Amino acid sequence: MSIVRPYGDTTGDGMVQLSFTLPVKHSKVAEGAAAQLANKMGMDPALVVHAKPMGDDFTFFVVYGRVHHLVDTDLVEVVERDYPLLTPKEANAAIKRSLRRRMVVVGGCIGTDAHTVGIDAILNIKGFAGEKGLEYYREVKVVNLGAQVSVPELVDAAITEKADAVLVSQVVTQRDAHLLNTREMSAAFRESYPPAKRPLLVVGGPRFDETMADELGVDRVFSRGTTPGEVASYLVHRVTNGKAS
Repeated sequence: MSIVRPYGDTTGDGMVQLSFTLPVKHSKVAEGAAAQLANKMGMDPALVVHAKPMGDDFTFFVVYGRVHHLVDTDLVEVVERDYPLLTPKEANAAIKRSLRRRMVVVGGCIGTDAHTVGIDAILNIKGFAGEKGLEYYREVKVVNLGAQVSVPELVDAAITEKADAVLVSQVVTQRDAHLLNTREMSAAFRESYPPAKRPLLVVGGPRFDETMADELGVDRVFSRGTTPGEVASYLVHRVTNGKAS
């Protein structure tokens, strides 16, 4: 069955839980406003099950209620993995066999973003989710530029290091800063490199949509939960088989 409805207490009851913050002081009126908002979003009935003041002038709400929308899973668009997952040993062997040199990866957080947890999880040897980061791969040279790297600095580092791939993590998303920064980065690389020489451009972060790679001008977008092994396997696949593959 491709048509599904949310499940809450019983199968197909359409019950969902929604959380949000309103810029109002906690009160009965605030709770009424939260229920009104949920109603306008299609929840009927909508029950405010939790309300907590967030400072003097904000309130956080959790609303539980029924929606009448259906979802057709056949129409859902996702980016499926189109490359094999490799162990570090397999990745190293593929790089050595195909490149006959180390693969160079430059990474960092661009703009004002100072959140390095994401990029460090992929690049640092400690890794993430039980997998070692790219520094663990002996056939990969990692240049981690850290936080708040300007786009010109990133391009200069990629040119200097002769990077095969550039990884950028973006966590700050206010006013779509992650999208604006990514578009600025991709434009700068296209201005600085001939098409055949440009390194792979890969971005990641919790608020990215994996289907937006073409729109953002990058080769790949990774969202939350991506592991170092997935990134390493993708880079090895693309670099050793040609960027057009």
